[in-house]
Parts: sequence; C-alpha cells; structure tokens
Amino acid sequence: MFGSFERLVALRYLRSRRKEGFISVIAWFSLLGIGLGVATLIIVMSVMNGFRTELLTRILGLNGHATVHGSSAPMTGYDQLAVRIGEIPGVLSVTPQLQGQVMAMVNGAATGALVRGLRAPDLMARRVIPENIIAGSLENFAGGPSIVVGSRLAAQVGARVGDKITLISPASTPTAFGSVPRMRAFTIVALFNVGMFEYDNSFIYMPLDQAQLFFKSGDAVNAIEIMVGHPDQVDEIRNPLALVVGDGRYAVDWKQKNSSFFNALQVERNVMFLILTLIILVAAFNIISSMMMMVNDKRSSIAIMRTMGASQGMITRIFFMSGASVGVIGTVFGSLLGLVFCWNIESIRQTLQNFTGAELFSAEIYFLSTLPAEVDPIEVALVIAMALFLSFAASIYPSWRASRTDPVEALRHG
Repeated sequence: MFGSFERLVALRYLRSRRKEGFISVIAWFSLLGIGLGVATLIIVMSVMNGFRTELLTRILGLNGHATVHGSSAPMTGYDQLAVRIGEIPGVLSVTPQLQGQVMAMVNGAATGALVRGLRAPDLMARRVIPENIIAGSLENFAGGPSIVVGSRLAAQVGARVGDKITLISPASTPTAFGSVPRMRAFTIVALFNVGMFEYDNSFIYMPLDQAQLFFKSGDAVNAIEIMVGHPDQVDEIRNPLALVVGDGRYAVDWKQKNSSFFNALQVERNVMFLILTLIILVAAFNIISSMMMMVNDKRSSIAIMRTMGASQGMITRIFFMSGASVGVIGTVFGSLLGLVFCWNIESIRQTLQNFTGAELFSAEIYFLSTLPAEVDPIEVALVIAMALFLSFAASIYPSWRASRTDPVEALRHG
C-alpha cells in the first residue's frame, strides 16, 4: 500500500531539523498525549473492573446470592425448607443462619459487631473464610462457645486467638431485679481477613446451636442463604424460589440488595471512560495542528515532488503516514505503559506509599485493603482501536490539503 519512497519521505519529515523544531515538539506532545491517554484509560478501566470483581466476590462469598427471611418471626422447620430450596434447578447450596447485632467487649474495649450463627460444615463450605484464616484454626469451631472473628474487629478490642470475648445482646433478659442485658463469654478460635474492611471489622461467626442459645431463638433461624452456580443465575431461580418459600417469608437476591451500589460503579466507570477519551481526542487535534504546520512548511518540497512526477495519491500517503506514525507509536507506548502499570499496581502503590509516607488507599474508605486491577482484553483492544481510529482520522485532512497544493503557486511563493 505504501511504497519505500513514501515511507522514506514520511519518516524524514518526522525528524526534527533546527528550523522545524517547533513542529517536531508539537508532534512529540501529540505522541505523548495519545500514549498517556491510552495508558490512563487502560489503567482506570482495569481498576474499575477490579473493584467490581473484588467487591462482588467478597460480598457474595460471605452473603450468598439470595437470602430467605421470615416476614415477622424467626423461621422454624428450616431444614425441611432448605431441602425444598435445594431441589430448585441451579441451586448449589442452602445455609440456614441466625443473625444478630451484638456489642463485643474485651478488657473494657468495646465495639459493635454482627453475629452469624451457622453449622461448621456450612462455614467450611464458604471458601472465602477458610482460605483467609490468618490465625488459629476452624477445627474447634463446633466445640462449645467458640467464635471466629474478623481480624480488624479483634484488633479494635485487642483480642487474640484463645482470648475470651464477651458478647452483649441488645435484647434483655427479665430477672427478679428487672431486665438485664443478655451477655456471654466466648473463646476466639480463629481470625479471618478477607480483604474487605466492612467484613473484617464487624463479622463474628458462631456455631448455630450456640447462636440459638445466646439469642434465645429456640430451634429457629432468621435467614437462609442460597448459592447458585453463577451470580447472574439468580434471575433463573427468582420465580421458583418465591413459590417454594410461600407466605410469611420473602426472598431477596444480591441484585436487589446491591443494585444501587453496582449501578453507581457502572455509571462512574462509563463517565470516566468518556472523560479520559477526551485526552486522546485532544492529542488527535494536536496531530492535526502539527500536520497542518508541516504541510505549510513543506509546500516547496511538495511542489518539487509534484514536478518530478509524484501523484496526488503519493503526497496524500506521505503525510498520512507521518501523522499516523505519531498515533501508532503513541498507542503502542500507552498500551505497554498501561498494561505494565496494571500488572504491578499494588507494588507501585506500596512503593509510593513508603516513599511519601501517606496512605494512598485507605481500606476504611475504599472497602478493600489492596488496590485491585483486572485487565479485560476486549476493553484493551477497544481502547487501542479507538486511539488508532482517532489518530488516522486526524491525519486525513492535513494529508488531503497537502495533495491539493498547487506546485506553481508553491514554487512562486516558496
């Protein structure tokens, strides 16, 4: 498509000579702008993807894809109901639970917490907990008044594995001297850290029978969590589940509970994509300006080539190749920079944090303890294609103007 003569002239025009230094500087800024725009777009999209994936994995890993609640009172006969729910096509596991708010206290230090009572096999089946135990073991979870506590919650009250922690329920117990808060001491057998601040800072897991004794619920639970093969499959079980739970109970899936949160993430992601695309667009306009200046500067050279037999098509291809080269080089540079940054983003964050002494990614604000990045090959390809398209489009008009240069007029005024 492009001859060796055209490539040679195009590359020669991109080289800076003293009198063309300003034009070359604009071209270099265009290249840098496209590269930074592509890199920033890849990094931001990857971080947003990582946020969504990590939050979805942790939220659903601990909360299940759907939950059945009693409308007014705890649910009895929950094992029979769990069996019927498990028969619905697509349901992988069903976990009866008893949940309740408590105050956790150790040596005068206290904090609020959420207790989840469930059977030991059900806790072991939630891989996100067994895979993130940082101290202790789950072997003694089913033995007596034992609990598993989030690492940040334990740090707040200064508790370690083996310590006794007193849990105080907001529900009171009537006595001859009046109502007193319900409280009991439990032994910490393990600490977990799933990497999500909200859960590590507030969750306590307790054997189901111990939770029923502590909350005095009898043989009843107030939640039945359901896991399916893939989070999006909750749409398929929604109607069958509503028929199985019947009256007096209701089911809520993760999309209904977290729809506003994930919708906000999607909107923010789309807006960031549009805003950062403007960087590439501005760089493309820089290509147009630098190419137009080059065309005006090379009018005499264009006239000489035309008088030597160069066609309008050859002139068009020479200047198109000059402008497109800036876009291609900038896109390749930006893609490599963005991918390398994404693959090492947590190491880069730690290095900058150690160098500056400032906390660049607070778990209390961003929910996650590490900065996630998930590179989507399709999105990267889309960003590269968009950058190349804008670069090529920006080179068309200056190339056409160059080909329309009148040799006689150019030599007369040259």
